[in-house]
Amino acid sequence: MQDFASLGLAEPLLQAIKACGYATPTPVQAQAIPPLLAGRDVLGCAQTGTGKTAAFALPVLQHLAAAPYRGRGQRPIRALVLTPTRELAAQIGASFETYGGELGIRHHVIFGGVGQAPQVRALRAGLDILVACPGRLLDLQSQGLVDLSRVELFVLDEADRMLDMGFIHDVRRVLRLLPTRKQNLLFSATMPAAIVQLAGSFLSDPVQVQVTPEALTVEIIDQKVMFASKADKRRLLASIIHRGGIEQALVFTRTKHGANRLVKQLDQDGIEAQAIHGNKSQTARTKALDAFRDGSLGVLVATDVASRGIDVDGVSHVFNYDLPHEPESYVHRIGRTGRAGRGGTAIAFCDQTEGDLLRAIERLIGQNIEVDTDHRWHAEDAVPRRPATRPVRRSTGTGGARSRGGRRGGGYQRV
Repeated sequence: MQDFASLGLAEPLLQAIKACGYATPTPVQAQAIPPLLAGRDVLGCAQTGTGKTAAFALPVLQHLAAAPYRGRGQRPIRALVLTPTRELAAQIGASFETYGGELGIRHHVIFGGVGQAPQVRALRAGLDILVACPGRLLDLQSQGLVDLSRVELFVLDEADRMLDMGFIHDVRRVLRLLPTRKQNLLFSATMPAAIVQLAGSFLSDPVQVQVTPEALTVEIIDQKVMFASKADKRRLLASIIHRGGIEQALVFTRTKHGANRLVKQLDQDGIEAQAIHGNKSQTARTKALDAFRDGSLGVLVATDVASRGIDVDGVSHVFNYDLPHEPESYVHRIGRTGRAGRGGTAIAFCDQTEGDLLRAIERLIGQNIEVDTDHRWHAEDAVPRRPATRPVRRSTGTGGARSRGGRRGGGYQRV
């Protein structure tokens, strides 16, 4: 079995990895770290939960530590990591601190939604690594506070989410501020045409790294779908939580208003929950995420945008309270459990209006999700009438015989 030492990492980084309790690299780390250490550009197709932050953070730290800045005056920004959301930026910054705390390398995170004064002070003090969201980065650059002319390593993380959030033009503006000669890495969970085109505009003969979402969702995470009317979803969720066996639950809603409303409803059911979404202040989002991360908060309700950067090892259950319009978002969502190869449970609620969304998800993951009818709110009229995919063999999860398909020719499997 491969270990981190075989990847060519320096001893200080190996010690930091060991202190974190990591024994063997994940597939994306094993594939990406050696070419990055060799100075190659990398194009990575991998979702969150695969260990991709360490896959680029460790090589970046090793490059900078091997050739520390010896010049006079302010340290130049030598590595830039561009990421779509505040939470993900903060998570990446924490990873640089964890892995490189003993290397004497300065890093800082900048994003909007908070005052810029501390960020400006850090920039003026000099940085080796800058982790940034595109909006605040361009704002500070327009004020003459950010100089990217000496960047040696550039990482574009969650490129498809950049596209979804309308940041692709900002990304292109940032690229124009960077030197032509530099080492580049792009990570994206999916590769739509616009991302392929973007990658081709700045990556040079990249090594391609791919960890397919299908492997993660099918093999690691126990997935189920429950059919219920929209009005009954809240009662169904509360009953599952009250039943017990849930260590920490992440619940996804489609809208910010829906997240706030669900938190209030759960409170009426005696369940403490907090919401995290774009309309929350950064202070409120950080407080809720910290409480969820340290285990003092058991239920976190989130929208897709806010979910990026929720990297919590203890998430046992992910609930798709509302099915997403983009099937790729389902893969991102359920990847919040089953982190780093550990198992987890993903339960989707599907009402009478969401059948097409369920079929699209099943086409993407290449399987029919098991149906759980063992609840009082089962709505038969919410079950899609047409199969999403050809029937596939899957265990019922109860130790019984494997079966093919379900009734009415739909291919949906009952548990």
